[in-house]
Amino acid sequence: MEILPFLLWPFMASLILTGIHAYLGVHVVERGVIFVDLALAQIAALGATIAILIGMDPHGPGAYWLSLAFTFVGAAIFAFARTRRGHIPQEAFIGIAYAVASAAAILAMSKATGETEHLKDMLVGNILAVSRHEVAKTAILYGAVGLFHYIFRHKFLLISTNPAEAERRGMSIRFWDFLFYASFGFVVTSSVAIAGVLLVFCYLIVPSVGAMLFAERVGRRLAIGWTMGTLVSALGVYFSVLWDLPTGATIVCTFGAVLVTMFLIHILFFRGRVAPLLEGAAVAGKSEERILQTRQ
Repeated sequence: MEILPFLLWPFMASLILTGIHAYLGVHVVERGVIFVDLALAQIAALGATIAILIGMDPHGPGAYWLSLAFTFVGAAIFAFARTRRGHIPQEAFIGIAYAVASAAAILAMSKATGETEHLKDMLVGNILAVSRHEVAKTAILYGAVGLFHYIFRHKFLLISTNPAEAERRGMSIRFWDFLFYASFGFVVTSSVAIAGVLLVFCYLIVPSVGAMLFAERVGRRLAIGWTMGTLVSALGVYFSVLWDLPTGATIVCTFGAVLVTMFLIHILFFRGRVAPLLEGAAVAGKSEERILQTRQ
């Protein structure tokens, strides 16, 4: 019981991460850019390395804004890398950006050997060390990003789920892609410093994948993803205390175990029901097309 107050703010931080990342994960999975957060995190780390090389405090605002500027450059690259015909997968550009940023960071770190521990902390993170001030600041930032996405939710969702229709309506795909990845950069730059790459990746992808097993609509996916993220966060923090384990790694493993459980439940109880439902919807769609053709 004495350790519970100590775990309060790490748990609150995990809830905040769940809120924004489960939503962004829906877009990431629909777009098929699964590793975009890893690439942006590595680009942000490159910016932090450059900040150290030019004499900035690695924990100061200057290093943060320089890292953010690097993520904006990455956002622009990813936005303009989307090809109209899709003959080159966008994930290929993301992988190239990740590899180049990683190599450039290694080269830069070779010239700043005394500060590599700070960069390691940025990529690995330590959610147990999060403070009330960091939680409050992160909540405000993510609330602003969430409000921005809520205002333009229809445009972002249309581009993620049906880019051809968005283009037909005259929307600038690259412009809105840049806004999406730029806002994503705000989230990743802050999240990785708190929780590390692995935990942030799990919060982004696992709730969305788990929700897709049981829901087709975005609203239901979000509800399932937020519920899953909250329960996994609570279980992960509890198990880390019970067995004296690192909190971040424990939450990651709990995510994996819960996702496997959800997949087994889907196979045993829902797979046979969902398939006929989808098949019936397809048959109904074909029947409707035939009726329209007959009327024409």
